[in-house]
Amino acid sequence: MQLVTIKRRADFLRVRGGLRASVTAFALEAKARDAAVKPQVTPPCARFGFTVTKKLGNAVVRNRIKRRLREAVRHSASPYCRPEFDYVLVARAPALGRDFADLKVDLVSALKRLHAKDQPARAPALD
Repeated sequence: MQLVTIKRRADFLRVRGGLRASVTAFALEAKARDAAVKPQVTPPCARFGFTVTKKLGNAVVRNRIKRRLREAVRHSASPYCRPEFDYVLVARAPALGRDFADLKVDLVSALKRLHAKDQPARAPALD
């Protein structure tokens, strides 16, 4: 999967008001892109942003957490993410020590829950 990252602060802030799913290692926020936001690649694909606050550690620790989250996205997100969405992973302390396989499972779980919320409710079946 080609990983396209969000770099501008305005894009991070725009995603802030969207859908949210929390897991042990991070919180996942997502929002559909507006037509005004130009895709960085053709064809359009999902974009990911990573946020790690200073309270989680020094630069070495924060960068390690970001690298682990980026790899988890590369390995397991493509079948579950939508090309018209922007996603932001907000790291938590367990992201550093969590087993990588569990990190990938967390990501898939969060993406499934997130997009289950965004589906319209089905009408009950009539017999």
